[in-house]
Amino acid sequence: MTIAVAVAAGLIGLVLGMLITRGAGRGPAGRTDHRSTPSSGGGSGRAHLGPPGGVASDALHVASLAAPALRAGLRPEPARRAVRHLRILTGAAGLALTGTERVLAWDGWHSGHAAAAMAAARFPLRDGRTHVLSAEEAACRQPGCRLGTAVAAPLVVDGATVGSLVAFADGRERLRQRSVMEVARWVSGQLELAELDDSRARLAEAELRAMRLQISPHFVYNCLTTIASFVRTDPERARDLLIDFAGFARYAFRCSRDLTTLADELRSVDRYLVLERARFGDRLQFSLQVAPEVLSVTVPYLSLQPLVENAIRHGVQGKSGTGRVTVVAADAGAEAHISVEDDGVGMDPGHLRSVLSGDSGPNAGIGLVNVDERLRQVYGEGHGLIVETALGAGTKVLLRVPKYHPGVVPG
Repeated sequence: MTIAVAVAAGLIGLVLGMLITRGAGRGPAGRTDHRSTPSSGGGSGRAHLGPPGGVASDALHVASLAAPALRAGLRPEPARRAVRHLRILTGAAGLALTGTERVLAWDGWHSGHAAAAMAAARFPLRDGRTHVLSAEEAACRQPGCRLGTAVAAPLVVDGATVGSLVAFADGRERLRQRSVMEVARWVSGQLELAELDDSRARLAEAELRAMRLQISPHFVYNCLTTIASFVRTDPERARDLLIDFAGFARYAFRCSRDLTTLADELRSVDRYLVLERARFGDRLQFSLQVAPEVLSVTVPYLSLQPLVENAIRHGVQGKSGTGRVTVVAADAGAEAHISVEDDGVGMDPGHLRSVLSGDSGPNAGIGLVNVDERLRQVYGEGHGLIVETALGAGTKVLLRVPKYHPGVVPG
């Protein structure tokens, strides 16, 4: 079962669990619900809970309040932000979120229940099962404490118990075990998603390192050799090229940033093209056409240079005579359309599909593949690379970048 399916199933179970809790005559905060609605026949009112849809809506709303904190992982600060909402979902008088060694957060009556909560938590932490504890087993020994029975459920991530959810009832009430279990299962699903978010972040960082490594040592060597060749014949140009090389290297190897502005990315590409032009001479022609309106658009860091390098290495370099690389950044309403086009040897479309799907070997087209994957991760599946090519017809690579996307800002 995938994480998404598991979370959806957990959310359905959570709503059903809340319906059971309400059905037992309890409000969302553990209080007895005495609402009444007149009968449709105009007679005396009968006590009931109202439409289940309202309960489901309440549960989904409260779950939506807890979810952002849980997606930050099982740590004290996120746990403190989520625990009150989880108590409401279970209908408990008091609720604790624990790790494997200590209570992370508490909400409800009597704040000093860490010892009692960890005593209850030891059962699910030991065997990964939900346990119902009697009032005597769950007692906190504090004078005047009204907390009674408890339900302690494990929090499981990737098959390992990473913590527990311990819900305490009012001494006069009993908690519904299934309700607490469903909430714990839903919390586990959110923690799985938090782990997935962390994995994606680590993957993005690894891909960024791979992009840096793809800046070929041969390119560095060729640049320095080209600059050296101008030292005697044209020292002023050698100085300018050395400044361009230093600026490009500083941008390419600076500390990790996932996102940058299109202006910064194009400035780096311009330096790269100047250096390559010094190497190839009149064999390489290039142009940059940029709409000022899109310069502030956020793009993945090092998303254009690999495409330009690809155009030169696999397009122009393999062509006899002069080759041209054109970079265009156009305003397209809600998006910026950025293209890198060469008039080189082109590529077989079938081979291109193999490269993008990863079927052509681990090192084939790694620049294209990494940029494509990073675009999809940042903006969604509909924003991967669009490549137009054919043998002998050159290659055009198009990026469609939203001008605004929630949570996407330059690093």
